[in-house]
Amino acid sequence: NEMSTAVSHLISTMQMKKLMSRSIVRQSKFRHVFGQAAKAEQSYDDIRVSKVTWDSSFCAVNPKFLAVIVESSGGGAFLVLPLSKVGRVDKNYPLVIGHSGPVLDIDWCPHNDNILASGSEDTTTMVWQIPDHTPCRPISEPIVVLEGHSKRVGIVKWHPTARNILLTAGSDNLIIIWNVGTGEPLITMDDHPDLIYNVSWNYNGSLFCTTCKDRRLRVCDPRKREVVAERLSPHEGIRPMRAIFTKEGNIFTTGFTRMSQRELGLWDPTNFEEPIALLELDTSNGVLLPFYDPDTSMVYLCGKGDSSIRYFEITEEPPYVHYLSTYSSKEPQRGMGFMPKRGVDVSKCEIARLFKLHERKCEPIIMTVPRKSDLFQDDLYPDTVGPDPALEPEEWLDGRDEDPILISLRDGYVPPKSRELKVSKKNVLDSRPAPRRSLSAVDGSSLPVSTLFLYHLPSEL
Repeated sequence: NEMSTAVSHLISTMQMKKLMSRSIVRQSKFRHVFGQAAKAEQSYDDIRVSKVTWDSSFCAVNPKFLAVIVESSGGGAFLVLPLSKVGRVDKNYPLVIGHSGPVLDIDWCPHNDNILASGSEDTTTMVWQIPDHTPCRPISEPIVVLEGHSKRVGIVKWHPTARNILLTAGSDNLIIIWNVGTGEPLITMDDHPDLIYNVSWNYNGSLFCTTCKDRRLRVCDPRKREVVAERLSPHEGIRPMRAIFTKEGNIFTTGFTRMSQRELGLWDPTNFEEPIALLELDTSNGVLLPFYDPDTSMVYLCGKGDSSIRYFEITEEPPYVHYLSTYSSKEPQRGMGFMPKRGVDVSKCEIARLFKLHERKCEPIIMTVPRKSDLFQDDLYPDTVGPDPALEPEEWLDGRDEDPILISLRDGYVPPKSRELKVSKKNVLDSRPAPRRSLSAVDGSSLPVSTLFLYHLPSEL
């Protein structure tokens, strides 16, 4: 009798556990997201990815082009391919050249898919117009050269909502915000005493956050030219950190514990005392590069040297950062590109596309939510950030803030044709004192008069 009581007690306990486990399974439409590498013929092969030791992603992508920083002798170069140009890349394919030192970071303009900025070891930032057609020879003439840093430029970041505003950060510990349309520096900030690891604008571009070698996470208001919040050691390890703003205004960080475990955190910048969430991951030593999708509140973590991509969902309920799954492969990644949402295939329920750099190729990784219906899934695709700027540079500088202008993906997205750049016939020597040249580092007297114009990006950029 005692035996049967014990057995029934055991069964009811097991049932209760099962019931509890069932009731605490979190409801989320992204629980079953899975990653899949594109077929071999959809990869980009024979690309000599840069071996420079710098923790940037080495890859930038938009709905038209794939750009990859590559090995090159005698200066810095990157490769730009139309997305459709899959397969083996000809070894003589024209590169974008012009920097006299290695290229360290590249970023596509969010408001014009043919404009890209590059930062280099040679202390300059260059802004390039990429033609829709395949060029016959290397592209060597940037639209404008931005000079203001005294050491290498390791970070270039376009403003998310204002036209022509570009942020650069250098190893001189300076952050400079430029109006690319006039080639002029608008704001310079020297609040960082050491190397800046990364910079992330918030959703509307009113603030940006930075991580620094001095182990501080800072929130900066560029128009007030001040640090408005900071936190010492959000991660206690001394290895590099990364931080990105979420759409809600919190800050997601990756870093290392004192014992060199990789760790991620979620912080409220209005109350930096305690983290909203802090999770230990593993003991790998590659810096975790976070890629954030504001439409799904998902973060994809790609460690340099890792062969996996882990993804998480950020929510307002505990534990706030929810592990979803891992895409695993055999090959380690050298870098990673992240497609803006308007470049994904909505007919296949694709919610993200990453571009994984191997030693000699770039491989698309497609993240999909399994659905049976072929209809447009509006719960997966809320209106997303479109290509039109919400503000002119002068409006932003005067203190206005606007959220990005959104578009629907119901009918897919077709990128517009390249827009011609107009050159304003304004002599650079009239508008700037002689030593501050924003066109080029070469002596102006050796240039033909026709070259001494300050380029303007078109008003419709």
